[in-house]
Amino acid sequence: MSTKPEVIVFGKAGGFAQDIAIGPHRLTSDEPAIAGGTETGPGPYDLLLAALGSCTSMTVAMYARRKGWPLESVTVRLRHSKIHAEDCAECETKTGMLDRIERDIHLTGALSEDMIAKLIEIAGKCPVHRTLESEIDILTRKTNS
Repeated sequence: MSTKPEVIVFGKAGGFAQDIAIGPHRLTSDEPAIAGGTETGPGPYDLLLAALGSCTSMTVAMYARRKGWPLESVTVRLRHSKIHAEDCAECETKTGMLDRIERDIHLTGALSEDMIAKLIEIAGKCPVHRTLESEIDILTRKTNS
């Protein structure tokens, strides 16, 4: 049974840049200069969108492969913004601000309209999408390193 690698994030208190270690992988996160960062890497919301986009693409492609459908490629474009709750007719929350993620999915290949509709439906079932829409319990502890 394999265990997922721990994600470790380290940053100095004097700025926003963060070093990220995920098993053997190394990333950097930062904020744009306009927000006081040094733009040495994508911001936290950019990484969140990247997680959703990559999960969406992987899930859609895996489903198409299993079905033997002629999907050639998947491109997912994502944007994050804050909106007024009253501007969201389908949302339960009616006051304050909400996070909105816009996700555009471009599929290439000789796909029928039914195949495309099913792949778009499957996009909503990727694990990261489900996590973002679920109730999340974040347990925070202080540790002595």
